[in-house]
Amino acid sequence: MADQYDLIVLGSGPGGYVAAIRAAQLGLKTVIVERERLGGICLNWGCIPTKALLRTSEIYHYMQHADAYGLSASNVAFDLAKVVERSRKVAGQLNAGVKGLMKKNKIAVVEGVGTITGKGRLSVKQGDKTTELTAKNIIVATGARARDLPFAKADGERIWTYRHAMVPPEMPTKLLVIGSGAIGVEFASFYNDMGAEVTIVEMLDRILPVEDAEVSDFMQKALTKQKITIQTGAGVEKIETGPKGVKATIKGKDGKSAVAEFSHVIVAIGIVANIENIGLEALGVKTERGQILTDGYGKTNVDGIWAIGDVTGAPWLAHKASHEGVIAVEAIAQAAGNKDVHPHPMNKANIPGCTYSRPQVASVGLTEAKAKEAGHELKVGKFPFIGNGKAIALGEAEGFVKTVFDAKTGELLGAHMVGAEVTELIQGYVVARQLETTEAELMATVFAHPTLSEMMHESVLSAYGRAIHF
Repeated sequence: MADQYDLIVLGSGPGGYVAAIRAAQLGLKTVIVERERLGGICLNWGCIPTKALLRTSEIYHYMQHADAYGLSASNVAFDLAKVVERSRKVAGQLNAGVKGLMKKNKIAVVEGVGTITGKGRLSVKQGDKTTELTAKNIIVATGARARDLPFAKADGERIWTYRHAMVPPEMPTKLLVIGSGAIGVEFASFYNDMGAEVTIVEMLDRILPVEDAEVSDFMQKALTKQKITIQTGAGVEKIETGPKGVKATIKGKDGKSAVAEFSHVIVAIGIVANIENIGLEALGVKTERGQILTDGYGKTNVDGIWAIGDVTGAPWLAHKASHEGVIAVEAIAQAAGNKDVHPHPMNKANIPGCTYSRPQVASVGLTEAKAKEAGHELKVGKFPFIGNGKAIALGEAEGFVKTVFDAKTGELLGAHMVGAEVTELIQGYVVARQLETTEAELMATVFAHPTLSEMMHESVLSAYGRAIHF
């Protein structure tokens, strides 16, 4: 006989486990199904362990430049195995934390591969054991995997995905990174700071192509200054692996192809949603370009089937998945008669994006170019890190904060930052957009001194010709 629940969540990443917790808070009897480790890719193989690695490379960089702070450090070195071990311990600690949250919220956990076998039915296989589950609603939160190059599949030895790059068996000496989105740039930054010779190849005309053009331009100059080689408007046509490295044929912007040798390659050309072989086709769940189609609440075209996170398309971010999970669960609870929840559809324009490289990049809302395309008259403000006392005191005087306003209404259309700790600062602008704040409220806000956040204030003032310190 099948185990009966109010909600089945398939997948325990930041979308799935957050959805399960919110469901439990709302009194829904919930079970979560996971084929690998609680916390999903983000916690175990993505967001969290990469930040642990990047923290190591940041400290290593500072140690190598201790003299700039009046300090001395000799014989600075690292143990790659210990670097990786620390990263894995961080992931392990958080995995245990998710287990604790499941227990605390009385959420059942079933390990194994889940398949939707009919309306409200899901079968879980682990080895020879099969568990049958039933629920009125099922949330698909199966995430995504790295996209392979069709002509050079990742082998974990010379050709790596992000997953291999987090547990390197050896330190690359000469590294090729294919793709310059957040994942590609973060790994390029990490390995460059750890001493590898790094080359980035990007098919489009600029790195970090989803960011504001000025941010992309600044990052290209900053990374080039760090001795990272960057080829934009270029593509990798062929990769040949050997016992000691790889040969990559790269077609440059000029249309000419050349062969270059590397010790390792990281492929960071995007992801593929995990929607195959979980029963969606038989139920008639609509998909498009490999992604599940949903409304703003996570509901699919099939009654009782919901989808959140990477399986529903861009932006492929953990915090987007978590928020979608809460929205979907509250919509389910509301439909069941709960009058205390009032879900709103997801507004993707208010989802921040962060890249944790050196320097960091963060943004929310429209770029200047997109705002113009949308027909807005603009007021644009920009303030450099060099004009901020705290940034100078930290020895982090490179970067800027840029704000984009609608000239007629004062609406904050977008904010774009590059520099130290901007992934923390961006939330101020995210809150401002969520509250539909205009330039007037931001100008009237008192910012603590000395802080990096003062640059946010100055950028707003700058858009209206009122910057004080620059």
